[in-house]
Amino acid sequence: MQRLSINGGSTFAAKTVLKRHVSSSLIPCSSNFVLKSRQCVSACLGCTCSKCASSSRGSDSRRFKSTRPAIADEADDAYHHGESPKVTMYPLHDWKTQRPSVTPRRTRTATPPSLHASVALDLPSPETALHQEQEPAIAPRTQPTQMVYSGTTSIPITSTLHIVTPQEDTPRGIWPAFRMMDEDGCFRDVASEGAREQRIAVPPLASFQADLTSPTTAAPTFLTHLKEAHPKYAEILDQSRLFRVAKDARTSFTPSLDDNQDEETQLPLFMRAHRHMLRVREMDKILQNAQRQGRISFYMTCTGEEAIHMGSASALQLQDHVLAQYREQGVLMWRGFTLEQFTNQCFSNDRDLGKARQMPVHYGSRALNYHTVSSPLGTQIPQAVGAAYRLKMTQKDSVAMCYFGEGCSSTTDFHSGLNFAATLKAPVIFFCRNNGYAISTPVQDQYAGDGVVARGPGYGIASIRVDGNDIFAVHAAVKAAREYVLANDGAPVLIEAMTYRLGHHSTSDDSSRYRDSKEVNRCLEDHDPVTRLENFLVQHRWLTSEKIGQIKEIERKAVLRAMEKAERRQKPHLESLFTDVYHKLPPHLLEQQDQLLQHVEKYPEKYS
Repeated sequence: MQRLSINGGSTFAAKTVLKRHVSSSLIPCSSNFVLKSRQCVSACLGCTCSKCASSSRGSDSRRFKSTRPAIADEADDAYHHGESPKVTMYPLHDWKTQRPSVTPRRTRTATPPSLHASVALDLPSPETALHQEQEPAIAPRTQPTQMVYSGTTSIPITSTLHIVTPQEDTPRGIWPAFRMMDEDGCFRDVASEGAREQRIAVPPLASFQADLTSPTTAAPTFLTHLKEAHPKYAEILDQSRLFRVAKDARTSFTPSLDDNQDEETQLPLFMRAHRHMLRVREMDKILQNAQRQGRISFYMTCTGEEAIHMGSASALQLQDHVLAQYREQGVLMWRGFTLEQFTNQCFSNDRDLGKARQMPVHYGSRALNYHTVSSPLGTQIPQAVGAAYRLKMTQKDSVAMCYFGEGCSSTTDFHSGLNFAATLKAPVIFFCRNNGYAISTPVQDQYAGDGVVARGPGYGIASIRVDGNDIFAVHAAVKAAREYVLANDGAPVLIEAMTYRLGHHSTSDDSSRYRDSKEVNRCLEDHDPVTRLENFLVQHRWLTSEKIGQIKEIERKAVLRAMEKAERRQKPHLESLFTDVYHKLPPHLLEQQDQLLQHVEKYPEKYS
């Protein structure tokens, strides 16, 4: 804290005056109230000269104009005309640890002080003044209260994590979506919940600087900083694995060859999550282009849904079983599936774990408890209930996680799966990623009600809606759902994550035929989950724009290397086409195998 004395006189604390004008956007300058910008002080106190008047708006500036002492005008005129007033600055106390001793209450009848007085301002100490001059101003931000990703329904936002149980009354009107972090990378102000529009001062970015030279101590220090800044989220942050050091949170993944062990194991898990979000996005770009070039037959991207993958996968345990649809490659990547394994499957070579029997992107891994993807829509939902019931019978402390899109909610498998899970108390989490479109069918043609989450209470299933583009909210919701399932004798939970599919449904689809490109561009610019997390990381100095660009390039080259290796490998032997179904081949399969071998022998030039 520094005290600024202008033209001598008595002293007073002007913190309230400054707050009033910051909150009403009267000081747009970018100096962060550093001493060099004296115009900030004069503008705050209602300067009427041409330079400061242009910066002042609203009734407060007009009221101050009528009550300003003449000497203040003289001081301002002297400064703006090249004659600086006498200014001295001297330390008051340690600004980092001590609050001002005098903090007057804000009153509407307060008369603005004159420049005869000495003004106590929240100025940086001399050793940090130069550093803070490079920071953005402490400017107010608007906290959104509604969100619209697709369709026309505006969904209210809540900052309170709450799973609605069957014993509770369901929310009136539209179910709110749980969110912790807004698009600008700032955590929400829980105390201001419910207002139509909130203007909240952004805390100084210099309040924490990640010391990446000692990441082991930086992670817990940063967590403490966040809990102090957002006490309403303290319990959620304490329990979140994303804020733990990666080496201490490996219960949700197996380190793979793609992981940078030296760098990632010492950093918080949200750094690994960010890197994997970039990795899966680069993989999607390259393999989609490979399909366009005719190098693979099919591909499906998950662009815009990466926060769902990393947020939910990091909240699960490795012993939890995953039954995915066909757009959850990030979940499998998080668990330890390597780029070589992804590309081997897409190129259907001899290293493909499925032995080239499946379409591309139909991954599976027994070692990682990731059930093989199947093409028919919604079949994984009742299968997940069966897997979950088996886990319950064996008394394992684990759940089944079932991913599906909102289009699956129109199938009979959705109804039978949820009904069986509720009546049998199968420990399963139903995770619906509502991305706006079931191939070409928009949500307004898919259902007339309030999405998918509102159906949960009808089945007697606990339910929650979450912002699917907020990785921290998704992680918190899935972790809370898992704890609820295990604590309530396997009672299932339905989660609806609101997101937006930025890419085509698949390489067989052209989404420009049924949706406007402006809609896609708006969601990419305003709601991209990768950009949202990067805003958070850059604000708190875990990353820089330059470092993010370097990571993207590293991941792009890694995908290209893996793809080139997979493309050069040979295809599986034909004999493997008939194995792994029966312990001993039955007569009809032996006959088919002979017919196939005779056909290949007859036309060798076609199969060389």
